[in-house]
Amino acid sequence: MRRAVLLSPIFLCAAATPAAPQTVEEANTKVSRLIPLTVDAGAPLRMYLTKRLTKRLNEPVHARLIEPIFAFDREVIPAGTEVLGRVSRLVPASKFARMMAIIGGDFTPLHQARVEFTTLTLPDGRQMALHTVETTPLTSIYSPPRKKAKPQKAKKQAGSGGVLGTGKQEIQKQINAAVNSRTQGVADIVRGPDKRERLEEYLLMKLPYRPQWVRKGTRFDADLREPLQFGSATLSAEMLRILGSTPPSDSVVHARLVTPLNSSLAKQGESVQAVISQPLFSADKKLILPEGTHLIGGVTMVHRARWFHRGGQLRFNFQRVELPAAFAPAAVADDGAAAGKTTLASLEAAESSGSTAIKVDKEGSVKAVEPKTRFIAPAISVLIAAKSLDNDRERERTGSPDANVSGRTLGGASGFGLLGAAAAQASRTVGSVLGFYGMAWSVYSNVVARGAEVEFKDNAAVDIRFGSRAPAQPSKFRQILAPVARSEAVAEP
Repeated sequence: MRRAVLLSPIFLCAAATPAAPQTVEEANTKVSRLIPLTVDAGAPLRMYLTKRLTKRLNEPVHARLIEPIFAFDREVIPAGTEVLGRVSRLVPASKFARMMAIIGGDFTPLHQARVEFTTLTLPDGRQMALHTVETTPLTSIYSPPRKKAKPQKAKKQAGSGGVLGTGKQEIQKQINAAVNSRTQGVADIVRGPDKRERLEEYLLMKLPYRPQWVRKGTRFDADLREPLQFGSATLSAEMLRILGSTPPSDSVVHARLVTPLNSSLAKQGESVQAVISQPLFSADKKLILPEGTHLIGGVTMVHRARWFHRGGQLRFNFQRVELPAAFAPAAVADDGAAAGKTTLASLEAAESSGSTAIKVDKEGSVKAVEPKTRFIAPAISVLIAAKSLDNDRERERTGSPDANVSGRTLGGASGFGLLGAAAAQASRTVGSVLGFYGMAWSVYSNVVARGAEVEFKDNAAVDIRFGSRAPAQPSKFRQILAPVARSEAVAEP
């Protein structure tokens, strides 16, 4: 009894002694967090048209999402969700675009359709109101996949450090192959889907006055004007255990650039920012970087496009990671990139915002590339111009001085479309002049003119790869000359 009395002051002192303060990391691993699931204003909805859109005011628009929409750590709007809208405004094309169309034989009063999207139809049938800024169609065409990936293949790719466990090869395929696909000509009309619609469009585009529409499959990136609310979720302490830690090397995240870039205007050292649009998880499904995480870096190399279709080049990387403001103080930073701390990440794949496809090399440099098929048009125009001169004098002796109807008709069409084909019937000289005009224009535009610039508009889709890149390998020519240069340096006194 006396021992209990003697020990009681000790227990009282221990109880009165304040507990040692917990570190940020200890508090973060013991407390669950209530997370609001919000898609912020400015986030883009990446869509494609499911029906051809006639350029008329208040015309209804039907589209579907290409990519899912995420809020913090989870998907809130799945890919394939139907999006409805309307044509809110018709804007006349610029004078330069109008002049170029007239030179090509198109006398249609060109307009651009500005579209607003107003309704989401979720898979369960519920409709959600939304409000996007006015947007114009992109230059790319999207073809939805006909077959879903096999479960075995998807399971095999999981855990490779990509977006939600998806491998970087699949991401590269989705962005560079699907999103950047464009109609190139008759060959694509024959091979691709919707053959009847494409053939109809191909023929109507030869008329001097033609209907205006936006074709099925055309891409749209519509930014949200107001945020979308999807309630909230409680995340356990275990789920947040490695939040903000260093992503594994070769991890790939899907993001959007918030800094517009153009190889003709960008400067070396210019700041670049991106926002992660899909969360990054570890191999054991723990959250590393949530949606909304900022990546901050800069431009490291830039070259403008040059004559003879040499495209522009651009390279940028990211050195800093910043978690969303609500989680930046609680980020774990024992071994890497916490909020405001440094890391290293570079471009893995990207979607071009311009009219030309782009290619990302092993060092993360991006270059505008044009298909080799562009040389086919000048070659055909040369043959047509030669055919328009096929006015053999022997035909005059046989009573057919103007027998070269096909040659001069093709020459006129090459230079000025169907209107030129009609004008060429006036005389052989008109057909030949128009044929050589078409040849000169085709050679200039496809061979001599400047190449395309690398262009990324606001919210352009990119994939970012964490970890350092392997240094660029010298060319074979430099490898041969290197030993010679070293021997000459040693031989100097």
